[in-house]
Amino acid sequence: MLKFYRLPRTATAPFCPPEVQGSVAVNYTKSFWKNLSQFLGPGLLVSVGYMDPGNWATDIEAGSRFGYQHLNVILLSTLVAIFLQILCTRLGVVTKRDLAQHSRLQFAPTVNFGLWVMAEIAIIACDLAEILGAALAFHLLFGVSIFVGVCLTAFDTLVVLALQGKGFRRLEAIVLGLVATIFAVFAAEIWFLQPQFSLIGQGLLFKTSLYSNQESLYLAIGILGATVMPHNLYLHSAIVQTRLIGDSEQEKARALRFISLDTVTSLIIAFFVNAAILVLAATAFHELKQIVVTDIAEAHKLLAPLTGNFLAPILFALALLAAGQSSTLTGTIAGQVIMEGYLDLKIPCWLRRVITRGLALTPALIGVYLWGDGSVGKLLVLSQVVLSFQLPFAIAPLLLFTSQRKKMGIFVNRTWVTALGIFLVIVISAANLWLLKDAFTSLSH
Repeated sequence: MLKFYRLPRTATAPFCPPEVQGSVAVNYTKSFWKNLSQFLGPGLLVSVGYMDPGNWATDIEAGSRFGYQHLNVILLSTLVAIFLQILCTRLGVVTKRDLAQHSRLQFAPTVNFGLWVMAEIAIIACDLAEILGAALAFHLLFGVSIFVGVCLTAFDTLVVLALQGKGFRRLEAIVLGLVATIFAVFAAEIWFLQPQFSLIGQGLLFKTSLYSNQESLYLAIGILGATVMPHNLYLHSAIVQTRLIGDSEQEKARALRFISLDTVTSLIIAFFVNAAILVLAATAFHELKQIVVTDIAEAHKLLAPLTGNFLAPILFALALLAAGQSSTLTGTIAGQVIMEGYLDLKIPCWLRRVITRGLALTPALIGVYLWGDGSVGKLLVLSQVVLSFQLPFAIAPLLLFTSQRKKMGIFVNRTWVTALGIFLVIVISAANLWLLKDAFTSLSH
């Protein structure tokens, strides 16, 4: 029998998985590394959102079209992500409430409801990208049609069911395995291709000329939109509460140091994966073949003849499947955080997964049915546009809450932190409006 009920007012943690707030005991020792290992995990769960299938399309096109030039965009996007995710960890650790819960408690019901709807749309858009990535991986590995691949993704609810009640550290270990798979695959792909590392170094340097070309600017904004995910802000502020720490300022400050290291380390891994995807495309397609590749399936098909290794396309497809599945797991938790935080309402975790996947399957099936396998690229672009558009509506409340001394105490934002955050909201909003206009123009043709 399904249970739908209001959470008790003392409940401050999401329920998916059920062991969340204070579920992982922290026992400090004299060893820095042992202390750090107890806090590793939440940042890794967040990092998978920065290497999901939505990132692949923009990275591949940027690399094949402009070579290594957009590496600096990935670097800047990662720095923005680190800044925002650290703010999320501070909010969760200091106040013991997540971003969605603070919104419910502070904003008027109409504002809170509007923010919830936008956050849910972002979750569905993110899940759409995961569906398309997994469906494409099934197509590349087993030869099934994209439509059948999309249908197969409906069964990943069984994975969520299997993980319920297994403990948060178990989930972190599974995601670590998936991320390690993705990282190892692209390390092998780069080894196959032997890129020029001097050109990679040049690509990491910021160049204003990169943004003078409209097509180049469009891809830069697309990379930003695909990299910084709004649902990760909700997710991170919740899952850092899994660590059982004290309530004193000293204990919170000590925990935040290790949590920040976890965040930075995990997002650096995500940076290397995204950079590796772009380097792969730049080396294989721009430098060797001088062709523009805008489709993940096309990139897969061309890898074997260009690398001279039959394993390259197989590993590529496996990494794509791992990216989609890892993002599915964390997306489920983020969806639960958002619903319970904004609405103060609990539903079973599997039902949350079914609702989100069902809503995302609809546009995926319709798009593939109407436009065929070639619709994957367009739908991926559309999903990233939706995510980009929602991002400022998650950043603005985050800045507001972390700038309130009543909530944060001595951990309140410094003036420069708030100013930098406001600047990012303005820049991202302006970029997203431009991207939205241009994307819908391209989709209409």
